[in-house]
Amino acid sequence: MKHAVIVAHPSAESFTLSVAAAYRDAVEARGSRTEWRDLYRMNFAPSLDADEIPKPGGFTPGPDVLAERRLLSGVDVFAFFYPFWMNAQPAMMKGYIDRVFGMGFAYGASKGGNVPLLKSRKMISFTSSGAPTDWVIKSGAWDAVHRLFDEHFATVCGLELLDHIHFGGIVPGIRADAVERHHDAVRAAVARHF
Repeated sequence: MKHAVIVAHPSAESFTLSVAAAYRDAVEARGSRTEWRDLYRMNFAPSLDADEIPKPGGFTPGPDVLAERRLLSGVDVFAFFYPFWMNAQPAMMKGYIDRVFGMGFAYGASKGGNVPLLKSRKMISFTSSGAPTDWVIKSGAWDAVHRLFDEHFATVCGLELLDHIHFGGIVPGIRADAVERHHDAVRAAVARHF
């Protein structure tokens, strides 16, 4: 099984990247392969160009998008790692999804609407926020992200939604033992799903 570990955080020393690394290590320890996609360190350009927008005359994905699509073509599991900023994904992650998981890769067109192209593949997400998880839930942010990203994105692409694990209360100076407990939760999720 091959997993794409898709990470969006500007700091290489972030909690988000540490969670992604814990996931990668746990998956590889179980004999699976990973593709590490650290969007900020890749300097991925998240802005969609006008030529990349599907239109009747056709469209042309950028060379960086075509390269990503080739790299991801054999992936079985898409694992997303990002912090909540303004209760949503960072622009880097949103732009990556808009550009890479667009028409011709994640879905196609038919007379009746869009056709999912990633059937039989899976999706899992790991997110974090400075706000406590109970506040994220009470504020409605959790339901919004779950509906708009998890459910909608999975449905459009044909992905099986495995899980979305959120870590709240992630603040500067978080203790190492707390981070390790969260890494244990990541390892447990890998064991549970794979």
